[in-house]
Amino acid sequence: MASRNKVIIDTDPGTDDVLALLYALSASPEDLEVALISITFGNIDVQNCLRNAVSMFHVIEKEMRWRKDNGRPEGFDALKRSKPIVAVGADEPLGGERMKAAYYHGADGLGGVHTSHPHHSSPSETWSHLFDKPPPETLLSSTAPTTSNTTKSHLFTPSSSPSHLEILHILDREPPNTITLIAIGPLTTLATAAAYSHATFLRAKEVIVMGGAISVPGNMTPVAEFNTIADPVAAARLYALTSPEAASTMPPPGSAAGLPDDYFFPSKQQKGKRLKVVKFPLDITTQHTLRRDESLAKIMPLAERGSPLAEWVLAFLTATFKKVETLHHGHQVDGDSTHISLHDPLCVWYAITGHSPSQAEQWKLLEGEDIRVETIGQWTRGMCVIDRRDRKRAKEGEEAVAGDMGDWLSSKKGNRIDRCVGTPGERMLAGVLLDSIFGNG
Repeated sequence: MASRNKVIIDTDPGTDDVLALLYALSASPEDLEVALISITFGNIDVQNCLRNAVSMFHVIEKEMRWRKDNGRPEGFDALKRSKPIVAVGADEPLGGERMKAAYYHGADGLGGVHTSHPHHSSPSETWSHLFDKPPPETLLSSTAPTTSNTTKSHLFTPSSSPSHLEILHILDREPPNTITLIAIGPLTTLATAAAYSHATFLRAKEVIVMGGAISVPGNMTPVAEFNTIADPVAAARLYALTSPEAASTMPPPGSAAGLPDDYFFPSKQQKGKRLKVVKFPLDITTQHTLRRDESLAKIMPLAERGSPLAEWVLAFLTATFKKVETLHHGHQVDGDSTHISLHDPLCVWYAITGHSPSQAEQWKLLEGEDIRVETIGQWTRGMCVIDRRDRKRAKEGEEAVAGDMGDWLSSKKGNRIDRCVGTPGERMLAGVLLDSIFGNG
């Protein structure tokens, strides 16, 4: 039976990214198929992000063997049904300086787990060469992927092509409106794919984006969330594809380093065809939490029995809970209620259940919202801007409204983004996540 949802996950593997990947790979194969994991810079540099992804597969392989030896279901059914490609994407933003979130995730992105538990890390000499890029002259000459045949992994297929080409290859190969992109890192790789082949990129069913802050504070500045401020130019360019007139929300010319402006789409926009973006900002993700006590109750008994995955996840979660206690008010040291937000797993939960007949109605979306990204502000770079004025919109046929700078009230300009404002339950996700990854027993 074919999967209802075939996805590409673009990620910068830190703590909640890895939880999201484990959730996706352990889903029912009828619910989800992961075709590609695209690795981008973000929480840390792209090579450490890649190291975390490869180590995750290394641990999963050990875990499945441990479960089989102990008479337990192996799990990871989606992964067993279909082995994903892993490819490396952007290593720097289209515009501005590269920033990291190592202050939160640790220098390796997983709270120092490679140092504290080196036996769960896959030595780089065994895999890093598999992702070596082809000669520069071939990078923009073909969308054909270059998957490695020199070393076989039981659980993933490494690609030496940049991931924006792998994304386009899958979108071109599969029927239109069948591939969902889940973006849980900076949007640089997706914006590059859209720039390289606008028409192919628009074959995507939808793009699920974790990013931004609308009516709540940011987590990097008072107004900006990390994934958006890490490359606001990429976010602005991607969101412009949702607009009836992409040029109306595009950042200024010359803002994308390394890509000529004519690579982008305002002059090439396909009439009537717009990208569907479903946005999960901090407003909705922050309150979906995983508490220390519930994670220990589920994971600790398995770790004590020798589960490699439980030991590995427990190590980086422990480091993350301790970091949260040092950063935020209201967390008691070593307290049971200390929690982390499940920003990225929430996007996977939506990908699995957001269109299912039994659960779709439990998700609430604010449709067609004009959300724009500030790309050049000294203090507001990365801010998601909406129109909070109590103004009447333009009438049918009117091009503009007097006194409306930026055409926020126009029916023909501005972005059209669906924003998640309600889910099946803020306290449900943690249990669903843990049960999917570690089993119901």
